[in-house]
Amino acid sequence: MTHLMTKALKSAAAVAALAAATPAAAELELSFYLGTQTTSDSDASGFLPNGAGAFGRNVDWDGKPFDAPIYYGGRAMWWTSSNLGFGIEGTHTKAYASGADRTAMGFDRLEFTDGHNIFTANVMKRFPGVFGGSKFTPYGGAGIGVAIPHVDILATGATNRTYDYEMTGLALRGIAGMKYELTEDWALFGEYQITWSDNDVTIDGDPGQPDGKLRTELTTHAVNIGISYSF
Repeated sequence: MTHLMTKALKSAAAVAALAAATPAAAELELSFYLGTQTTSDSDASGFLPNGAGAFGRNVDWDGKPFDAPIYYGGRAMWWTSSNLGFGIEGTHTKAYASGADRTAMGFDRLEFTDGHNIFTANVMKRFPGVFGGSKFTPYGGAGIGVAIPHVDILATGATNRTYDYEMTGLALRGIAGMKYELTEDWALFGEYQITWSDNDVTIDGDPGQPDGKLRTELTTHAVNIGISYSF
């Protein structure tokens, strides 16, 4: 895990260095989006805190994108004259384990709801003019980075609730979308995003008791609608 995270951080640093080396005349685009997001089922395994035993189960996760805090995201992209872009992006996704899965594994709470935050360094490509004189521009890209979820876990019978941010592992992002030019500077866009993260979570034990662990891979699918400003 440490090796993968080191590689992710080195890749992010390389993208940031490329962005910094981009000529001053390059276009900077700031984007913000809302949308709807789902989280796929995944296998979760590990051991409970306080020495309470191991668990393993396929978990049904719910994204609940419209419950507070809602799903959202934003990115900054530096576009070169060749329409290749380099930038950074953060997305606030969420994942709630179902009641049946929590009970079966020995948890009263098991969720990442403030939220399951994904931060990546992106490389993107846009295709202006592909539709002739249209104001529509398709684009796509990918990113690599880290997952920093807000972990909210309470084991059944425990008194100490895990309620904090953790850097849990490697994260990947894929993007495909379409932008519509409103003015020279402003545009609307719609896109599909997929994110994947490998999560190694520490579950705090009660005072004087051993911590627990949870390991799971989370994949989210999202349809976003947003606005961007370029300068």
